[in-house]
Amino acid sequence: MIAIPTTAGTGSEVGRGALIILDDGRKVALISPHVVPKLAICDPALTLGLPKMLTAATGMDAVTHCMETFMSSAYNPPADGIALDGLQKAWANIELATHEPANRDARLNMMCASMEGAMAFQKGLGCVHSLSHSLGGINPKLHHGTLNAIFLPAVIRFNTPCESMVQEKKLQRMAHAMGLPADSDIARAVEDINERLGLPAKLSQLGVERSTFEHIIEGAFADHSHKTNPRQASHDDYVRILEESF
Repeated sequence: MIAIPTTAGTGSEVGRGALIILDDGRKVALISPHVVPKLAICDPALTLGLPKMLTAATGMDAVTHCMETFMSSAYNPPADGIALDGLQKAWANIELATHEPANRDARLNMMCASMEGAMAFQKGLGCVHSLSHSLGGINPKLHHGTLNAIFLPAVIRFNTPCESMVQEKKLQRMAHAMGLPADSDIARAVEDINERLGLPAKLSQLGVERSTFEHIIEGAFADHSHKTNPRQASHDDYVRILEESF
């Protein structure tokens, strides 16, 4: 299998996983070395025609991959290094790629960030993806990258008190990769860039209703990404994250 991506976000061309949505609404992962393509051809020219909102949403998927895998509780220093490099590239170029779609340098850097995010998330992801996988299974019309962009600020705030986040100065290291002061409010910075990109800020803007919260949480607990979040989320924690994102 030869994989040729036409978006810069998922990074599935170098991933060992595939997601499928079952008839009962579950969005489940197939993870195997046999899923990894034999060859990936990553040509940023193939993303030049990507519409503005898809550029922004898939780009925030790459940003989320890099941030969430870096925050993950699993120990994998090489993956952390790749994630930070991908974050630096994505953060510096996502707005350029969105607002200047013919900017080949920005498209190249977003393609690299997408690939690096997927190389790094072999380490594991977290609550952003456990929630977006669950909600995306309930309503497949909701775009995965857009959901990640909405959930990311609330999950960063939830993760912030985590001991590993503090001891390893993960927020400061992410801020450095993003070109921000070490004491920056990373969650707020994500909200701000979402706004500048023109992405929805809240789930309610997508038509999500509070009545689905219990179903979303049930799916989040069953998702493989739940276990590698740096701070284990309870039912009430998920409710608070959903409310903050609503």
